[in-house]
Amino acid sequence: MRSHHSHAGAVLAVVHEPLGTEAWSPLVFELCGLVRTEAEAVAARVAERHAAYDVELDDLPDAGRLGLHLLRLTPRGPAEPGGPLTDELLADLLAPLTGATVAVTGHQRALVTAAVDSQGAPGRYVEQIFWDWAGPLDLTRFINAWQSVAEREAVLRASFDWSGAARLVLHDRAVVEVVRHVHAVVGWSELLRQDRARGFELYRPGLLRVSLLDGPPDTTGAGRAPTRVLVTYHRALLDERGARLLVRQFYRSYLAGGVLPGGDRRPDIRDHTEWLARQDPAGAREFWAAAAPPADAAVSPGRPGGPLRHTEGPGRIQRRLRPPQTTRLRSWAAGRGVGESSALHVVWALLLYRAAGADGPLPVAFGVHLSGRDMSLRAAADIPGLLGSPLPLTVTVDPGASLVDLLLQVRDAALDLNPYAWVCGDQIREWTGREAGSDLTETTVRFDSRPELPDNLRAELAAQGIRVGVPQSAGGDTVLPVTLVAHYDTEGALVLTALYDRARFTDTDASGTLSQCLQLLRSLPEHPDQGFTVADALRLLRSSEVPRMTPPGPGGGRLGLAVLRGGEPGADVVCLVTVPGVTPGAYDTLVREHEGPERIVSLTVTGQQVPPGPLQELLGPGRRLTLCGAGPAGRVAHEIARRTAQQTGEAPAVVMTGVGGATESAQALALALRAVRARSS
Repeated sequence: MRSHHSHAGAVLAVVHEPLGTEAWSPLVFELCGLVRTEAEAVAARVAERHAAYDVELDDLPDAGRLGLHLLRLTPRGPAEPGGPLTDELLADLLAPLTGATVAVTGHQRALVTAAVDSQGAPGRYVEQIFWDWAGPLDLTRFINAWQSVAEREAVLRASFDWSGAARLVLHDRAVVEVVRHVHAVVGWSELLRQDRARGFELYRPGLLRVSLLDGPPDTTGAGRAPTRVLVTYHRALLDERGARLLVRQFYRSYLAGGVLPGGDRRPDIRDHTEWLARQDPAGAREFWAAAAPPADAAVSPGRPGGPLRHTEGPGRIQRRLRPPQTTRLRSWAAGRGVGESSALHVVWALLLYRAAGADGPLPVAFGVHLSGRDMSLRAAADIPGLLGSPLPLTVTVDPGASLVDLLLQVRDAALDLNPYAWVCGDQIREWTGREAGSDLTETTVRFDSRPELPDNLRAELAAQGIRVGVPQSAGGDTVLPVTLVAHYDTEGALVLTALYDRARFTDTDASGTLSQCLQLLRSLPEHPDQGFTVADALRLLRSSEVPRMTPPGPGGGRLGLAVLRGGEPGADVVCLVTVPGVTPGAYDTLVREHEGPERIVSLTVTGQQVPPGPLQELLGPGRRLTLCGAGPAGRVAHEIARRTAQQTGEAPAVVMTGVGGATESAQALALALRAVRARSS
């Protein structure tokens, strides 16, 4: 593989030997494949974000041929033993040079982690909305309008980097892909399936695309059939409200001839991140110390049981409460001083309690999704992005208590969450001493409030002969076993959608849960408040079977060691560390194209376990070991090398790269391996 200098889309690589185990040891990195100005940019980024270090940059002898530069970070004060390489430092070392970065926190970080851990299923965590467009459609103007929105909205120019702490990377430019399909070539259902299955490469900008499907030709003389517009986007980037806000901006751009005036619209995701950093966590920490779900809370929508499922992927079932029933539910809730969302929350609490099989008072907990836009930040309601997160709502269900009392308890608990919508699950776990990555709940209830298209925009479209429908959701996914989504359709009916993990919840159990939910929503307004208890409400379901929930699959760490290439006799050993989130194909490309003499082995690490030293048996006399980690594997490779140095006094070299495509990642690894070989020869 040829040597190269960095360019747009290139992946950065560093070489490091974690020799220092004393408190004041400096961290020394070789930056590979950079021209001087690029190395200076990396040094400046590290110096700006890591004030605990003095940062020095020097050119190495092979700076011209291999683009090598030495970056030395010297602690200004006492450091932890071993000079730890933090996730934040690794992220700032390896982040792309093509744009600014914004920290990813909370729910968005959980979604990025889930998405990159399931890269074998590219359709996971992809969302779609669609609507019909009747009237003239100028394709060039349509494409230009979306591109103009991308130039104004930073979120459409964003990609993700997860080599260390997860980051949003904001690029100067990104193309919104727009493709027009002919009805005779592909049908609607097939287009939905194909576009979802394509997924997205999260390290590349352009995480939203648009498809147009022309209607069938007119054979009745009634006029041309509408064109269906499909917007597909990644759920880690946007929530549905954010996607609809972008559609509204697109209409403005289309009506303006395809160009929105001005530069970046602010505030945006950068301003939101800065606002988050200014929040004082003291009050939130005190609140969650009391409000977090207790260990014995009922959180499962089904009773434990059933064999492990072999079905994978998300399921989706939808049910509808007819408009007259929806109106009656709304009136019943309003008469008791609550909204329809509280009625839905109380029904979900009843189902969780019933699944727990309890016969006395019991706390139940489920996530309530807050959009995160109700904050003291100017125009926050119009920021497209993923600002909110699901927060656990806990109430005590007592069969002997009045149902109205439970309804008010649910309402008050939800209102108490609102001031803390900026808090994420990771913070709650930290404040309450829970294990990192553990689930606070197993279900989330989301009541979507969808922004309406302003009357003036609809009137301007109509003046040009254009009629557009209301965007509808065409799919969804869930990180937890079950997410319940509620919204109103164009007729005012309440629509409930269950999104569920089919490895944990069968289609039959999901359908039964949704049917029981609707049964309670229809039945509760029929009963007078006086004397109607929680137990009475539960008896309405006595003829319905309690759903079953399959336990999660076995967890824990697993190691796998394999020789990929024998190498020349006595040659050094290169170990490629594989963890979830490494770009598929990166190591295969390196093994196929790398011209070095080294023996190449693969170490696969799953779970939280980091092996202490499983590679010694691969090393013969005189062989040196180089550990390689692409993207998130760099952190694990470094930890293996650090432990080896503590045990043996000799540290293997570690090659770490940023996140990128298979070819770019392999090129960065090969360049750094040549630097290691050149230094040691």
